[in-house]
Amino acid sequence: MDTRRSLRILATALGTAGLLISGCSSGSSTNATPSVSSAPAALKPYYAQQLNWRDCGVEGFQCTTMKAPLDYGKPDGGDIKLAVSRTKATGPGERIGSLLVNPGGPGGSAIGYLQSYAAIGYPAQVRARYDMVAIDPRGVARSEPVECLTGPQMDAYTQVDQTPDDATEVDELSGAYKEFASGCERRSGEILPHVSTVETARDMDMLRSLLGDEKLHYVGASYGTYLGATYAELFPARVGRLVLDGAMDPSLPAVDVNRDQNAGFETAFQSFAADCVKNTDCPLGTTSTADAATRLKQLFAGLDARPIPTGDSRELTESLATTGVIAAMYDESAWPQLRDALTGAEQGDGSGLLSLADSYYEREPNGTYANLMSANAAVNCLDLPPAFADANAAAQALPGFEKASPVFGRTFTWAALNCAHWPARPTGTPHRIEAKGADPILVVGTTRDPATPYKWAESLAGQLSSGTLLTYRGDGHTAYGRGSDCIDTAINTYLLDGTPPSDGKQCS
Repeated sequence: MDTRRSLRILATALGTAGLLISGCSSGSSTNATPSVSSAPAALKPYYAQQLNWRDCGVEGFQCTTMKAPLDYGKPDGGDIKLAVSRTKATGPGERIGSLLVNPGGPGGSAIGYLQSYAAIGYPAQVRARYDMVAIDPRGVARSEPVECLTGPQMDAYTQVDQTPDDATEVDELSGAYKEFASGCERRSGEILPHVSTVETARDMDMLRSLLGDEKLHYVGASYGTYLGATYAELFPARVGRLVLDGAMDPSLPAVDVNRDQNAGFETAFQSFAADCVKNTDCPLGTTSTADAATRLKQLFAGLDARPIPTGDSRELTESLATTGVIAAMYDESAWPQLRDALTGAEQGDGSGLLSLADSYYEREPNGTYANLMSANAAVNCLDLPPAFADANAAAQALPGFEKASPVFGRTFTWAALNCAHWPARPTGTPHRIEAKGADPILVVGTTRDPATPYKWAESLAGQLSSGTLLTYRGDGHTAYGRGSDCIDTAINTYLLDGTPPSDGKQCS
């Protein structure tokens, strides 16, 4: 499962000299003077490049392309091109600098997030004093994307049974993961070993310098918090105002990450169910959350035995239905849509749940997919050793996952098998991040967050030597811009004058 906030807004050695970068269409160079002197000697040509900002066809935004070493261990071994976009500070007020944003994933397009939401939906006073900037991480969207499967192949992949009942179905699921990994190696083998979070954090520091900023100001959501914390670990003296919203815990091994997320989605479902059963038209019954859970599991079991039509060439399978329910757990504003979709499914119409699943996978009506799921696997499988070495290990872990979530436990267990056959060896390990010497870092956690459980925010804030915890007591994934004046005021104050809220502040 990925740990992202959806981009749908319902209201992440020696180089060659003279690296001059062309942008998207036409325009002028940045006025910023890159800070080359602090860069390692092998990277100075990259830190000395000029960003040629150009109109990129979206009103109010400029685009450019930046070069970085494909392999930071061998900076003279070739480049990767990274897409960047910005919109200038609107004023009034003195410009603070650049504010990088990342929506998470891993695999979410930061440029898409900037252009569709952050540069419009972030508070006016923040946009007035910051240039809003985004870089698509290496392997993502506009930055040499990792590609694994064709659209029809992805359709088949998303319908594979993720709750196998026997050895044959286990083999089919394992085979699907192997085919996915092999597709990534065939189509993106050169970049696959070089899309780790550490490498993306290094790219961010290069961009910081090229923008002319002494320190990095940043808002990262979900996986974007892991990226931000990694930046702080690598470059603590260059940390400016970092907001880590919907925090991940870098100290956890992959199996614990998946098990905790499993429990987080169970918490979110219980919250949805408690709301649903208050309504006379709740498709999961009107007596109790336990009844609702039983009814949902019965629906899943029925779809496992016999998928239902959707009005599309695809039928609604158990796996697609489960993904549709999970998609709606990210934001409580999607709960009415989920009730309607479940009602339709109970009546033999799978179109509503299929639509939710398609939004989760970023599938277009024409059958093409964004590279979200490909990039998600590529980054996750590099950042940590796999949760399970093989299907036997997954089967042994199943009882613990089911205890954490009777509704989703089987799905999350088998989903955690996806890195077992990954062709690129993992380069990261679980570890605490302290970032000693960094300026105050604001960590934000939501008590009933499904994808990044609240205890992760508590843990990260405790690990960071300058971490401050801000708590939103509520539902949904992440907290900033979700309607809490208390949360938004605390974050805005921090971004505008550098003063974090008191550690442990709580909002609702």
